[in-house]
Amino acid sequence: MIPIARPTMGEPEAAAARRAILSGWTTQGPEVAAFEREFAHFVGAPHACAVSSCTAALHLALLVAGVRPGDEVITVSHSFIATANAVRYCVATPVFVDIDPHSYNIDPSLVAAAITPRTRAIVCVHQMGLPCDLTPLVELARQRGIPLIEDAACAIGSEIQWLGRWDKIGQPHADIACFSFHPRKLVSTGDGGMLTTRHADWDHELRLLRQHAMDVPDTQRHGSDRVIFERYPKLGFNYRMTDIQAAVGRVQLERLPELVVRRRLLAACYAELLGGMPGLVLPTEPRWAHTNWQSYCVRLPTHADQLAVMQAMLDQGVATRRGVMCCHREPAYRHLAQRHTLTHSEQAQDRCILLPLFAQMTAAEQQHVASALARACDRPASRWGESIGAAVLAGTYVGAPVGGHV
Repeated sequence: MIPIARPTMGEPEAAAARRAILSGWTTQGPEVAAFEREFAHFVGAPHACAVSSCTAALHLALLVAGVRPGDEVITVSHSFIATANAVRYCVATPVFVDIDPHSYNIDPSLVAAAITPRTRAIVCVHQMGLPCDLTPLVELARQRGIPLIEDAACAIGSEIQWLGRWDKIGQPHADIACFSFHPRKLVSTGDGGMLTTRHADWDHELRLLRQHAMDVPDTQRHGSDRVIFERYPKLGFNYRMTDIQAAVGRVQLERLPELVVRRRLLAACYAELLGGMPGLVLPTEPRWAHTNWQSYCVRLPTHADQLAVMQAMLDQGVATRRGVMCCHREPAYRHLAQRHTLTHSEQAQDRCILLPLFAQMTAAEQQHVASALARACDRPASRWGESIGAAVLAGTYVGAPVGGHV
């Protein structure tokens, strides 16, 4: 079976976890602090705060942005349900707008019309690793005085062209960005999350809230030669990352640049393999963005049935996933009145599938995925040149990821 994803972990990660275990400090401590510093340096952010998951990160981001009961948050339905759930944890209401059908990200042109006096934040999702069109979103948010939160769960290692330079997602370009370290992500700690922000006061608040709002960190209390009594001035949460996770994350972060290069290569190979399949729509990458290829999403030919194609591929030993879910279709959200049409979001869920993509993937596995997809769609697959296949195996193939963009 070719899985949809496979974490890239080995002896270095095992050694890092062992180091943390044997240190005697296994919860939020020195390894977490080091991971935060290294992550902030990698993405170019002034502040980084580690937490237990990206869902926790989104919840805290909304709270420090000022979202309170009765408020509204503009976002997309076309995202993993955690995006909308975090809004509801604040007893606020998610207001869904549609996506751009080509990028599968929020359509910036629809956001202004969705703003009301109750709007307290905008959450944009860098879906499947492809950065949103942040420029108009940042401009609108600043004009209206509304915090802009980046759900960057899938986008670690992705880049955006900003003011004439290439910046990593997470600087952040908006007010705050949230990352995931789930096993499906390029960097994994088993589970976990990170927030980056340019606001020092927000970072301070995040650090309070993630540890029950304790006003004295464990590291300070345990390292003091005087007795310190901590206080809890407000309601907080247990959203801590363990030192074992952080130790693994530090090794994973070192791997990230080579993982991004490898995944971009694999995406280029998929483009070669699948480019000639009639009716199949491949993912595109705008000139102002570099995706990390967290996922490889294709839109099926109009005649193909999504479920039938996925089952046929599974029968051939290839795991796939449906197009990204739409929260408003789930039972937990059907009671919410939809103010805006979500046609493109629904079509993306119904017509798209995600193909296997992981750093260890071989040329033979990619060929098998392409052949299985072609058979499932009842169409002949375009042949992959022997020279390209050999180059991929040798690690020397240099091709454009999609659309001729390097």
